[in-house]
Amino acid sequence: MKQLSINQTLISSDIAIFRKGTSDMQLDQVETSASDRGFVVGVSSLGGHTRRIFHEHHATIHDFAENSIYIRDLSQSYKADFSNPFDFVLFEISPASLTRIADEAELSGVTSLSAEAASKDIVLANLARALIPALEKPEEASALFVDQMATAIGTYVVQRYGGRPAVTVSRTRLLSRSHEDLAKSILLENLEGDISILEVAQACDLSRGYFIRAFRETTGMTPYQWLLSERINRARELLRASNAPLAEVAIACGFADQSHFTRVFSNIVGVTPGNWRRKF
Repeated sequence: MKQLSINQTLISSDIAIFRKGTSDMQLDQVETSASDRGFVVGVSSLGGHTRRIFHEHHATIHDFAENSIYIRDLSQSYKADFSNPFDFVLFEISPASLTRIADEAELSGVTSLSAEAASKDIVLANLARALIPALEKPEEASALFVDQMATAIGTYVVQRYGGRPAVTVSRTRLLSRSHEDLAKSILLENLEGDISILEVAQACDLSRGYFIRAFRETTGMTPYQWLLSERINRARELLRASNAPLAEVAIACGFADQSHFTRVFSNIVGVTPGNWRRKF
């Protein structure tokens, strides 16, 4: 395998997430044996990559444009010639995880994904791209955010490539007041976001997929968005009411450090924490 210039990893409750890339222009061959690890879904964030995939009696050539994907069953051996640079976000889904995701998506019985090679999928590409900052800076990545994104990606993949038509359910799903209060309390107790969607959902005795949809319909935000909003609100209160250094405010509000806090605060509020404090 070519020397990777990008090799990043995140782990969620059900899906292992990787980013692998190389700027190498030379031809290289990849060969892997069959395994019981399930399926891998790859999303290309860079155009111009070409693969010649060897099958039992023939070979096929695939040109990967930006936002194109592939899906491969890891129970089958694989051999391919790689040429030109590539940058892929990869999602590895075990058989048990696939079953669990399908059940939560109300598509019970899905046990496999249809094979794809270099087909374009803008929706999946945008979901994958949202994870790149977390892959680049895993020390700043919220477990809640990663798990929430992985759940959305797993649900989409099962619905789109699981071989069964998705059932459109129009009924409104709301959390009960007690479940809403419990979920918010748990999230606030884990202000830095180091808790999974699964843990919060289980505390409410709900499936992960149902919980995310119900939380969003109840509050107008996903669990991660709600918690991030609470962290920013707390930061504003501390900035307004105290002269604490920005580094202390950052830690008190669940951010990795001052740099992380400044970047997130600026993106959401539109000004840096220091400028906001001086203004208010």
